[in-house]
Amino acid sequence: MVSREFLQELPKCEHHLHLEGTLEPDLLFPLAKRNGITLPAEFPQSVAELEAKYCQFRDLQDFLDYYYIGTNVLIEEQDFFDLAWAYFQRVHQQGLVHAEVFYDPQSHTTRSIPLERVTRGFQRACERAEKELGITSKLIMCLLRHMEPEHCAETIEQARPFIEQGIIHGLGLDSAEKPFPPELFVECYEKARSINGDLKLTAHAGEEGPARYVSDSLDLLQASRIDHGINSVHDDELMQRLAREQVMLTVCPLSNVKLQVVQRVAQLPLQKLLDSNVPFSLNSDDPAYFGGYILDNYAKVAEEFPQWDHAVWARICRHSIEGSWCDDKRKTELLQRLQSVVQKHASA
Repeated sequence: MVSREFLQELPKCEHHLHLEGTLEPDLLFPLAKRNGITLPAEFPQSVAELEAKYCQFRDLQDFLDYYYIGTNVLIEEQDFFDLAWAYFQRVHQQGLVHAEVFYDPQSHTTRSIPLERVTRGFQRACERAEKELGITSKLIMCLLRHMEPEHCAETIEQARPFIEQGIIHGLGLDSAEKPFPPELFVECYEKARSINGDLKLTAHAGEEGPARYVSDSLDLLQASRIDHGINSVHDDELMQRLAREQVMLTVCPLSNVKLQVVQRVAQLPLQKLLDSNVPFSLNSDDPAYFGGYILDNYAKVAEEFPQWDHAVWARICRHSIEGSWCDDKRKTELLQRLQSVVQKHASA
């Protein structure tokens, strides 16, 4: 088993991180007080009680119910900045160098919070993270698939200036997969592409949904990346396609366990993905709720796959860099950094 020091020094990229999912209890309650928000009576009333709840979600929907209540404390631009800045500070200590982060405008616009306010707050934090911490980043706006497609299309229109300017770098699709298949959102993705042909596209698929959702996300939505995607292993033809086209899956180990997709990290098909040459990255999803940020996910995977040596981890990290949406110059910098870390530990 490789050392935690080695894992920490790897130049890690995160591609599956919901900024709203970094809302730690010790920030949630102060924001609620700052903004005069009264939480529901059935909601935990202290940091300790909420942390205890975070340890025992029944399933994805149970998590989402608490997740959306938590977002209600986010009101002002400064709240969104504070949330994202806290995330960047934390992961900087864990060796993260590049983050492509999700946010859900509809969680806020349905509360009459302007999309511009949300986006500007997160944008400011991203800019500060690059300037002060050296973490480059991209903002990915997600559509909530449990919302009507017409509402999703309206959200895309509201985001038009940010999409046109490239401030919103990518479009994603999240929330519960069932019963909301990718085909419901074809027109939304077409609309987004018409605004900016360089917009990057991804979608949550193949976590609770079948492998077909992965194929449909690639074919119907024209996604170039898949979030989760672990059920792809049940379709040999799809696996061959993912390997041939080098479509990266953004896997979230601790999240998959916490939401009972698998009982333990060792049950994830990571070795099969490696053996099939399907690229994947390791990510934290909603770390405040799932008990671990990026390094915690790396460390747990290393613990449950102790046979993976430095070379295997270098390969995973390389795929993560190569599958990022940063420019070639940044990728070259990170690949050189990876080589230095591997050489250092190989000679130790």
